Amino acid sequence: MPAGAADPSSNGRAPYEGERSVGQLFAAATADLTSLVHDEIALAKAEIKADVKRGATGGIFFAVAGVIGLAAIPMASIALAYFIHWLGVPLGGAFALSALFHVLIAALVAFVAVRIFKKMQKPERTIEGVQKTAEVLKNVRPRPATQEEIDRGLGRIP
Repeated sequence: MPAGAADPSSNGRAPYEGERSVGQLFAAATADLTSLVHDEIALAKAEIKADVKRGATGGIFFAVAGVIGLAAIPMASIALAYFIHWLGVPLGGAFALSALFHVLIAALVAFVAVRIFKKMQKPERTIEGVQKTAEVLKNVRPRPATQEEIDRGLGRIP
């Protein structure tokens, strides 16, 4: 639009040279806000993507360690049974004691796991913050324009 030409959506007053109309200012603010939101989303995606890659890599290494550890359990059980047999217990009893030892370790680990799970709590602060934000947004009302702002918008006040 050439400088000094009236904007069809304006009040009939031609904007001064270099001055933007309210509609243009609103459009620019909306575009800037949209751009900001898109940039924030892109940043969050990039950060999450890097964390997901690290998590997947760590998970793979943890799984490999678990498989190796599981392969060692039968060997350790047999070694323990033969050690108990070496101490003078009949071989069948030695294997039974080895199995009992592993059952007791499993029960101890399960007990610790239950205690850890019982300590888990809801994210109270997050829930409270979201509820407060929702309550504030429910009560938001646009501020009415003052008479001076109306007069300025209509060109009554320079």
